[in-house]
Amino acid sequence: MDKEELYNVVGGGISAAWFNAFSRAVNTILDFGRTVGTSIRMIFSKKKC
Repeated sequence: MDKEELYNVVGGGISAAWFNAFSRAVNTILDFGRTVGTSIRMIFSKKKC
């Protein structure tokens, strides 16, 4: 490929990066929810580990 073709290549690198960032954000939110839910359950059941 010459330089002109390289500049015109449209790839999935950006969309893959966005998908990865979105996936990590969702996992972080779910983990936070689990942690908070477990903490609330422990407080109301008055149990320690």
